Amino acid sequence: MDEEYDVVVLGTGLKECILSGLLSVDGLKVLHMDRNDYYGGESTSLNLVQLWKRFRGNDKPPAHLGSSRDYNVDMIPKFMMANGTLVRVLIHTDVTKYLYFKAVDGSFVYNKGKIHKVPATDMEALKSPLMGLFEKRRARKFFIYVQDYVESDPKTHDGMDLTRVKTRELIAKYGLDDNTVDFIGHALALHRDDRYLNEPALDTVKRIKLYEESLARFQGGSPYIYPLYGLGELPQAFARLSAVYGGTYMLNKPECKVEFDEEGKVVGVSSEGETARCKKVVCDPSYLPNKVRKVGRVARAIAIMSHPIPNTNDSPSVQVILPQKQLGRRSDMYLFCCSYSHNVAPKGKFIAFVSAEAETDHPETELKPGIDLLGPVDEIFFDIYDRFEPVNEPSLDNCFISTSYDPTTHFESTVTDVLNMYSMITGKILDLSVDLSAASAAEE
Repeated sequence: MDEEYDVVVLGTGLKECILSGLLSVDGLKVLHMDRNDYYGGESTSLNLVQLWKRFRGNDKPPAHLGSSRDYNVDMIPKFMMANGTLVRVLIHTDVTKYLYFKAVDGSFVYNKGKIHKVPATDMEALKSPLMGLFEKRRARKFFIYVQDYVESDPKTHDGMDLTRVKTRELIAKYGLDDNTVDFIGHALALHRDDRYLNEPALDTVKRIKLYEESLARFQGGSPYIYPLYGLGELPQAFARLSAVYGGTYMLNKPECKVEFDEEGKVVGVSSEGETARCKKVVCDPSYLPNKVRKVGRVARAIAIMSHPIPNTNDSPSVQVILPQKQLGRRSDMYLFCCSYSHNVAPKGKFIAFVSAEAETDHPETELKPGIDLLGPVDEIFFDIYDRFEPVNEPSLDNCFISTSYDPTTHFESTVTDVLNMYSMITGKILDLSVDLSAASAAEE
């Protein structure tokens, strides 16, 4: 450990592992350490005994739940958009050779007390019970506009400059009602609240296009994919990748204290009397608590069930988005369910998560609208965790700190943070124009 590195990465959470992989591929000498004796940090994956230890304080889960090691319960579960940025990063680093993906079966939205399949194309719009006859026609026209829209071809813009036109104005042009806007903005464009309505429409149109292209890719019922055995596989895949490029991983390193010179710049990281010298440190908020501030909290419930979520066509894996307006909240609630079909639970068992930005101190009550959709549960755990973001100036101290994971059940916001950090650390933009078919293991 007593040597010089370009970068020391602290914590093996998803964000840190992706960065460590990207920087290693770039030819930087990387040392990656974690104070824990397991991979994943906050975004680790637990078996049944570990889950019991963490939330029930003992290591005796009931026998009827099956074998502990058949469970891989992700603490920060997030589906990947099939054509999304994370998949591009995985292909760019060639880490896909260590992972197997499988399509997620269903994508749903909560509307007026019921769960509906999210209509994503002009054809699905015509069939969806979410809209009446005339609204279907208007929605179909809007979807055709989005499908045909090409940023570089003004002929497809219908006379509108979407870098200037607000989303609200684009929607008004097609005469869509609030109900339709709700599922388009939250379940297709995946906005977390309604601020997007007053922002330029280009971002929303691109987000809907990404959803549609991802949906078309695997001809499944959703645009999402998920690794077999869960996300716990990702940090380990990146650890392998890093090793291939000469990176070093060390788990179970106590303290991991970041050392600074008199100007406040990073000079290294010490643990157990040894110091790894380095020019830059990348870490999660827990390693530099005095350089971050609390920005919110996430409330979550984890349930083990013996059946799929009702009204989702018996889908073994599914995401349901509950838009804020439907619940009278300030931000959306998310419902995630996965099962033996992705090898995260034994046959016949399902793992469901309900998560939201905490607006109260009572997760049991606050998450009730999502929990009510689950039907009977075998076991349920509640939890609230703090969300932090960095307040330091990386150009002055060379510390690059990730933001805590938000409550969304898809990866787009997580990977945006990673790419921004990558650009700050290296001074360049990651080229993600890759051949997407390289991640086709999911099509088994």
